[in-house]
Amino acid sequence: MTRWFLILLGTAALTGCGYNDFQRLDEQTTSAWSEVLNQYQRRADLVPNIVATVKGEAAFEQETLTKVVEARAKATSIQVTPETLNNPQAFQKFQAAQGELGSALSRLMVVSERYPSLKANEGFKDLRVQLEGTENRVTVARNRFIQAVQAYNVLARSFPSNLTAMMFSYQPKPSFAVQNEAAISTSPVVDFSKK
Repeated sequence: MTRWFLILLGTAALTGCGYNDFQRLDEQTTSAWSEVLNQYQRRADLVPNIVATVKGEAAFEQETLTKVVEARAKATSIQVTPETLNNPQAFQKFQAAQGELGSALSRLMVVSERYPSLKANEGFKDLRVQLEGTENRVTVARNRFIQAVQAYNVLARSFPSNLTAMMFSYQPKPSFAVQNEAAISTSPVVDFSKK
């Protein structure tokens, strides 16, 4: 009788420890991270075609194109491994490089508005639509990753699963953060008195 009670007690203790939940959520974060990388790669693959199309515009600003090419080179030069998810510094470096590429592409699209012949170019229109679609996919993939990391981190910090986390060294994972938090938290000044 005591033996069965101990087996039952042991089974109950193991089911409440969260070990299997850590395995499941770790796999979800890895899968979500792979999708983020996939979408970033898709965006990086579009850049050479966009740059080649824009270069055809004789008067286009070379500095803008150079910044896009440099940002792409920096973003694709970072070696991403599964350990990137467990290294906040490497994760931050990757996030910063992707942010620079996104900013450079945004500037390119804004500047391209000044060139009517470029806006009328069918190839550029198609690439622009593909880039916009890819940016949307990046956003969706990042949101899924953020949710997966949140679920994992809650498990790692909640009692009693935090004891399992300590025992098996399951550290909270870094997630995407807002790059310019101070700048976006400041309310914009709107002055209608100027004409």
